[in-house]
Amino acid sequence: MKKIYLIRHCEAEGQPFEAPLTDRGVKQAVELADFFSSIKIDRIISSPYLRAIQSLQPLAERLNIEIVTDQQLIERVLSNKNIPDWFEKLKTTFDDLELKFEGGDSSQEAMKRIVEVVEKVFNSKTENTIIVSHGNLISLLIMYYHKNFGFEDWQNLSNPDVFLLKNENKLVTYKRLWK
Repeated sequence: MKKIYLIRHCEAEGQPFEAPLTDRGVKQAVELADFFSSIKIDRIISSPYLRAIQSLQPLAERLNIEIVTDQQLIERVLSNKNIPDWFEKLKTTFDDLELKFEGGDSSQEAMKRIVEVVEKVFNSKTENTIIVSHGNLISLLIMYYHKNFGFEDWQNLSNPDVFLLKNENKLVTYKRLWK
């Protein structure tokens, strides 16, 4: 049975690519490493954003596993323009997966990216993989497998957050593991 531990990054200083973890986020990264201390991990795949990599750095060092970055795990871009009512716009993209704002990704496009990564992992020989990414992308992934996961679930995510995805006989289930 293939297992993917899906992790939303720890608390960060902002949204840009190079935004580092806050002091609290650094402590959370150590908590994540402790959380996984008794779980066998074979591989770690991360968004190339600094906050995602830093979230798993303590665990990777402890396990002596290289963090492999994947561009498909980058933050979902709602628009390349400043949208004052971005929260409402984001909410509408959970109902209309094809809705797209200027310079941004539709939910369907973003979902396709992360699903490709997950399906590759499920089809690989690796048994236990960690994927670290961003809240919106993770929500869209879970929504792909379970249509009832939506905007309110995204709102209830924490930094960090951990979900376990299991693929048993081509049925993908998820369970939230983080407190």
